[in-house]
Amino acid sequence: MTWNWQLKNWPDFEFTSEVLIPYEKAFLQKAGMLYGSMKHISDESQDELKVMLLSDEAFQTSKIEGELLDRDSLQSSIRRHFGLQVNKKRISPAEHGISEMMIDLYKNYSSSLTHEQLFSWHEMLMNGRRDLQDIGSYRSHSDPMQIVSGSMGRPIVHFEAPPSSGVKIEMDKYISWFNNMGNKYPGPLVKSGIAHLYFESIHPFEDGNGRIGRAISEKVLSQYLERPTLIALSHIIENNKKLYYKSLHLNSKETEITNWLEYFCETILEAQDYTQRMIDFLIGKTKFFLEFEEKFNERQWKVVNRIFREGIEGFQGGLSADNYIKITGTTASTATRDLKKMVDLGAFRKTGDRKSTRYHLKM
Repeated sequence: MTWNWQLKNWPDFEFTSEVLIPYEKAFLQKAGMLYGSMKHISDESQDELKVMLLSDEAFQTSKIEGELLDRDSLQSSIRRHFGLQVNKKRISPAEHGISEMMIDLYKNYSSSLTHEQLFSWHEMLMNGRRDLQDIGSYRSHSDPMQIVSGSMGRPIVHFEAPPSSGVKIEMDKYISWFNNMGNKYPGPLVKSGIAHLYFESIHPFEDGNGRIGRAISEKVLSQYLERPTLIALSHIIENNKKLYYKSLHLNSKETEITNWLEYFCETILEAQDYTQRMIDFLIGKTKFFLEFEEKFNERQWKVVNRIFREGIEGFQGGLSADNYIKITGTTASTATRDLKKMVDLGAFRKTGDRKSTRYHLKM
């Protein structure tokens, strides 16, 4: 089978610009709205937004690769990097590493892409790993770098990357392309989408290519906007991971990539929408605290704060009376009184009945 990097016109990717221009316009419009919305939240809420988005991206980009990390540990690690108040929760090497990479991406988005930056990101991601031959450098093993599924006896090869012996040459070309692409493309989305697919096609590291590739995509967008994008790219990809891998696979055999770019543009726009919802959530949270500031007891505030820590999704399925009792350590009768009062005040919305009764923040 012939892969894209084996074609004569590699890496001259082709696409239909006319199809993609509406996405570029929508991206810039949404970026302006997000920037404007940020001005309506306090500095404290802006810090909270950064922590929420960066920790969620760290969690989701790792989850895409099958690695489940602890959300609270990620938040604690990122808060520490920003000099914010943290708890004493233990942070694993993997959680510390991905957090460190997300902070570096946030703070140094404007710098040129270099081999050294990529090696540094790889070292961060592979923090604590002992099973890899090459950490902080491109792969050097002689075995083919393949993406496979299926059984050991009957593997299905979805993609095979260039041999390790050619990776340095490919990455020299990639970095030159990244730093000198100028105004060749109709806008930042196309540039970002190509940057991701191009990098994944080289697959230069033993592990961590997906996480680094998604970070590179965000770097492109941040450089264009001249500020950190703070969009939930990995969150949206994880919601439909199969479509993400299918889109990569379908565009790994040729250099005409319009359908990949359409998928990628739609994903970025969804990621912007998610960030907008998070900003709206924080604005709503501020209003909620102001409205009920003097109306809740200590138990009620403990539960409210716990729900807000879950983010815009809240507790999956809603808060139950049992959840309330576990969080507060109170009795069933007190929990019932507390919850009834919160519904009567208009702070909670009640659904279901008896054992199926659930409570949701009313914002």
